[in-house]
Amino acid sequence: MTELLIGAGGWAYFQVPGLRPLEAYARAFNFVEVNSTFYTRPPLQMVKSWRRRVPQKFKFSVRCHQDVTHRFMLEPIKEVFDTVTQMQEICGLLRSKFLVLQTPASFPFTEEKVESIRHLFNSLNLKGMRLVWEVRQKGKKRITPRISSLIQDFNIIYCVDLSKETPTTEADTVYTRVFGKGKHNIYQFTDDELLEVDRKIMDKARDTAVVSFHNVRMYKDAARYKIYKQRKRFPPVTREKGQRALKEVLLEDTAFPVTRQELITTQGWKVIDLPDNQRVHAHTLLERLPDRCFTNIEEVLMTLPKKE
Repeated sequence: MTELLIGAGGWAYFQVPGLRPLEAYARAFNFVEVNSTFYTRPPLQMVKSWRRRVPQKFKFSVRCHQDVTHRFMLEPIKEVFDTVTQMQEICGLLRSKFLVLQTPASFPFTEEKVESIRHLFNSLNLKGMRLVWEVRQKGKKRITPRISSLIQDFNIIYCVDLSKETPTTEADTVYTRVFGKGKHNIYQFTDDELLEVDRKIMDKARDTAVVSFHNVRMYKDAARYKIYKQRKRFPPVTREKGQRALKEVLLEDTAFPVTRQELITTQGWKVIDLPDNQRVHAHTLLERLPDRCFTNIEEVLMTLPKKE
């Protein structure tokens, strides 16, 4: 049976009255990806406190500092080895077996560079830790044979966004960082989209599957996916349904006056409930509006065709 770890990229914005964010987060999820380590090197005493404040079975992964992947470009030099050693120490304190590398889309995967990376990986003593590698590429769907060979030779977990891609390598562990199909991470997942991610995870026998949400509604989507895996049904997203649900999400942050196209662009990514227990993106209703400017929410709802 696959061990399923569901969570998000960090806990700082997980707010519950009366609880500190990490403690509250750990009550809701069994896993978190520590994103702050990409930007800073946290004091080890702080790292130790993170481990003490969560249940024993709670799992961490650690995102490797950007100096390794962005500044020094995975070169086998002292600065990279020192940084990786620091990241390994953090992983050890958190009892994390995953160190996540993310190379930028501009990364130069020349033949010389690939051989340099191979030398780096050959020189690392991972001490039982697994490297997870997200290879960002401009306009490409599949990794090159050279990169694929690196991943296979060093038993690296190849990370893809399963909301957009399908794994191209075989592995005992799947690790996905999901952002959604919107601009950057501005997105919320419908039931069908979460089911598609789940299908890609479960279509083959795996020891472990890690799902790390990174979209703007990451906590809500992670919770909905977790509930689905427990109960085989998705909970509602909005309190209301249909046009009332649309009003609910528009009230969050819509700046009037606004055009139809602006509504679709800024609000259409949000998910709302329909009366028939479907959940769809708000653009499904907003696209029925006439091409004009609106001065308030009531005007939007009055202009919208009554069919939901």
